[in-house]
Amino acid sequence: MADAGDWRRSLTASERYNNIQKLSQAVKAAGLTQNAFAIEDEAYKTSTSREQYDAAINLSIPSSEPTPKPPTTTDQDDEDSPSSPGTTIGPYQNCHYIASGVTAAVYRSNQHALKVIVETRNIAPHNPNLEAKLLTNLRAASAPNIIPLLSTFHDHDQHLVLVFPYMPFTLDHLLSTHRAHNSSSGTITTPLPSSTLQVLFTALFRALSHLHSQGIIHRDIKPSALLLSTPSPTPTHPGEIYLSDFGTAHHLIHSPPMSNEPCDAKILDVGTGPYRAPEALFGNRAYTAALDMWSAGCVLAECLRGGEPLFESRPAHEDGNQLGLVLSIFKMLGTPTEETWPEAKGFRTPPFEMYRVFEGRVEREGWREVLLGSSGGDGGEWEGWVGLVEGLVRYESARRVTAAEALDLPCLKGADTDAGERT
Repeated sequence: MADAGDWRRSLTASERYNNIQKLSQAVKAAGLTQNAFAIEDEAYKTSTSREQYDAAINLSIPSSEPTPKPPTTTDQDDEDSPSSPGTTIGPYQNCHYIASGVTAAVYRSNQHALKVIVETRNIAPHNPNLEAKLLTNLRAASAPNIIPLLSTFHDHDQHLVLVFPYMPFTLDHLLSTHRAHNSSSGTITTPLPSSTLQVLFTALFRALSHLHSQGIIHRDIKPSALLLSTPSPTPTHPGEIYLSDFGTAHHLIHSPPMSNEPCDAKILDVGTGPYRAPEALFGNRAYTAALDMWSAGCVLAECLRGGEPLFESRPAHEDGNQLGLVLSIFKMLGTPTEETWPEAKGFRTPPFEMYRVFEGRVEREGWREVLLGSSGGDGGEWEGWVGLVEGLVRYESARRVTAAEALDLPCLKGADTDAGERT
């Protein structure tokens, strides 16, 4: 007979917070003073099965009540914030749902974003206590372009809450807008403007350079992790640009005792979809900060490709072993050999003699064609960016461009360079 607690392990944080949102709407519609968090938490703790939990939740929710959706982010000022009453979280009122992750849900309260840690189980590599500690130290050190943690507290249900400044846009939003514009205008997909790339990636590499110098690996670099205060940053109007999502970060000193994750035995299930580095895919638990640089290179490539990811990756529940991503990398870069990826000889699962041998698209066509196609023109404006991707998206991690090196490249200072060759 299955353990009575098995059903809780299958209930995701996102599902729980969807229920909380529906409960919150029902409580407000009925004019009650009950707290949606408390109702859901009581059902979660006292129910002995998923059916009992669902029944307890549904008793409090009118059947006609629609599931609320995250508000659509547009270029709007505070006066355009949601006018409907939101829920109360600690001292913050009128909190409106934005998004859910594996362990947390994010709400907006005027100029603040509240990250509520709803999952109390230890789901490695997620470590909210380490996240709070690292961000507190980083803010004290005035770390550049890293989201400032304004405060922390526990709500009345003892959920840890992290408070940040609210940022209305992300690089993911910018890429989606860019793709939609190209699609509606019938324009051939074009890269983001070079001036925009300069602003965005100067900020990203400043943040990563500081993190890496402090022994911190972010481990989840992706477009949605780069927060923007303006929908389209330019050199004259850059706004504020912050790196966020530190929930799975690793620290050289703090991580081993706090999460039982020593530096030579790090967790491999890190990163998101097409931005995951190959050393993690093939079992190198001693990976370094170069893991972040691969991901940053994939993000830059996506910007050059007009919002099209460099690699294809299906969701984890569809492709648990990430074979699709592995094959996509091989098809793009070519199947690695012991000569082209010597460090992989020591991996737990070496990538040699296991897969069909592919001649990579990069080998056939070159990086410029892969990244820009016919949209890049014949000018030299893009050569520095193409070279930087080449210097980042390569198998041998020790040969990737570092964040500090990237900041010295002319393309990040408004000129061209070729960052592809490293010794």
